Amino acid sequence: MTDDSIGIDISKDHLDVHRLSGGQYAQFTNTREGFAALHRWIGSTATARVVYEATGPYHGTFEQALRDHLPLVKVNPLQARRFAQASGTRAKTDAVDARMLARMGAAFKFEPDPHLPEDLPDLKELQIARTALIKDQTRLKNRFQTQTLAITRRHTKARLDQIARQLAQLDEEITSRLTASPKRQKAYEILQSIPGLGATTAATILIEMPEIGTLTNKAVACLAGLAPITRQSGKWKGQAFIQGGRKFLRDALYMPALVAARFNPDLTRKYQSMKAAGKPSKVALVTIMRKLIILANTLIKDDRKWVKNAA
Repeated sequence: MTDDSIGIDISKDHLDVHRLSGGQYAQFTNTREGFAALHRWIGSTATARVVYEATGPYHGTFEQALRDHLPLVKVNPLQARRFAQASGTRAKTDAVDARMLARMGAAFKFEPDPHLPEDLPDLKELQIARTALIKDQTRLKNRFQTQTLAITRRHTKARLDQIARQLAQLDEEITSRLTASPKRQKAYEILQSIPGLGATTAATILIEMPEIGTLTNKAVACLAGLAPITRQSGKWKGQAFIQGGRKFLRDALYMPALVAARFNPDLTRKYQSMKAAGKPSKVALVTIMRKLIILANTLIKDDRKWVKNAA
């Protein structure tokens, strides 16, 4: 069978596996030894896809170990659950989930995910650490404003100084890793040429959306969760809204959009025209965010930096 699908339910300790063609079920440990045993179990049979859910820290090692050996397809857990419910399956066990993932892959004929940079997990770990430090920094700055004792203010100031040093180290490490690849370094420079996008946002885009420059405008907006979803039925027409997508990336585009709405000539005109048409500020700002990520995708695809429109 040339279009076989395999579903894998990943938990902290185990991999529950279901092969759709023969209905076989197996369980392996979520360890390097288990990955090797799984690879042997799949064998040389023609497998079109191996479908699994994104499970935070539990799928990362599995993904790294087998991405060069198996046609992996990572799916959204909510979508997988909705597929199971639509199929009439109410039970939820690891074995049932593995079978549903295999059926889902076959039903939608998923194509294997593209190969992403090998250092992407490390970059994401650095990004997560940086985000945590920013939250600590904000919390401590707010606390510092209300402290009156010299000792507590001194401790808070020392911690803020430490965070500043750690942030500088993380930023240096992230920049070093991003610029180690000539192709990614060029993309990094292109992104920073866009008014409103600084080094931090450029790094976030490359880490959270490594596919940028290879996508269509519609796809890049959807992945960022910035594509408006239309709601209409018969004569009823609801208000469009944005939903889903990569929230961390979307959050990172908010402040750059505020800057671009003021200092990027093309986007300033768009923002002002939407406000003049009576659009709420938030709707206009989401439009600027969407145009920013689409512009970034287009420039990287064309391998050129942003230049001011002569008109």
